[in-house]
Amino acid sequence: MTELEGLKEQKLEELKQKLAQQQAEEEKRLQAEQKIDSLLKMLLSPSAKSRLKNVKLVNQDLYWNTVQQLLLLYRAGRIKGAISEEEVKSILKRLSQKREIKIKRK
Repeated sequence: MTELEGLKEQKLEELKQKLAQQQAEEEKRLQAEQKIDSLLKMLLSPSAKSRLKNVKLVNQDLYWNTVQQLLLLYRAGRIKGAISEEEVKSILKRLSQKREIKIKRK
């Protein structure tokens, strides 16, 4: 029975370590999201931020692509002042356009 108990303890330790690692990753992710949110508050007008949050609820991929685009523009120094809702709409429209694939047969 001692071998079985030893295996149980080892498995329990592995599970505890996995749980601690998952909690640490979740905490890092939350901190990163808070940093992004604070930067977006600085960059976007309230209506633009509201629109972007609505997009996040519907299409997270489009939201993250838009956030990435905004951060790139900010780092490049191309953002001056708060971005309006109309500008966010145009970025969303540009990013959400589906590319048309044409195949030509010879």
